[in-house]
Amino acid sequence: MAAIENELIARLPRKDRARLLAACDDVPLTLKEVLCDPGKPMRHVYFPTDGFISLVALVDGSPGVEVGMVGREGMLGAQLALGVVTTPLHALVQGKGAAWRIDTAAFRIELAQSAALQRCLNRYLYVLMSQQAASAGCLRFHLIGQRLARWLLMSQDRAHRNSFHVTHEFLAYMLGMRRVGITTAASVLQRSGLITYHRGELTVLDRSGLEAAACSCYAADRKTYADVLG
Repeated sequence: MAAIENELIARLPRKDRARLLAACDDVPLTLKEVLCDPGKPMRHVYFPTDGFISLVALVDGSPGVEVGMVGREGMLGAQLALGVVTTPLHALVQGKGAAWRIDTAAFRIELAQSAALQRCLNRYLYVLMSQQAASAGCLRFHLIGQRLARWLLMSQDRAHRNSFHVTHEFLAYMLGMRRVGITTAASVLQRSGLITYHRGELTVLDRSGLEAAACSCYAADRKTYADVLG
């Protein structure tokens, strides 16, 4: 398991952090593992320390579209800060890794005991709301190439490495596009020398170039996180 600290947990006072971690288990995040489904009570809360989770909106039985992403900067289950156990989204492990996991009932006890944890989650909920609102606007107004560049940057940030595994089929699923559109957009990025892609292995070659190719949503997301959580 990776020993990288989750950034939300790291923000807590030492006593609160130690009490929360004592109630957690260190568990693997397995690629394509489903952690929760919309409308169903969450059994566990996850604080990723490595790897990342896609938050997917399902509509009328469709495969869905990604509206958010959670890595070690955040958590899955933040709605518990509002007293709500269910989630409106499908959560799927997109990048394998590890997480601190705590039972939902135990986490609610921690929330009641720690004002610092409650404040932190309130701020993080705002970040998630902002990210999901941006994703909705991005889906409607931005070109597929820009959206793909944004998604790859978000994934690289959470993978903490330049290379990661992803298929065109999975990208189409995440971005709500036909596979042919993803293939065309990825080919443009590859010809521009920004990425390489072979047999599902994608490598970011030019980070600054990819940032220039991405839509404004990527920089806005990072600024919101920095402004709200510091």
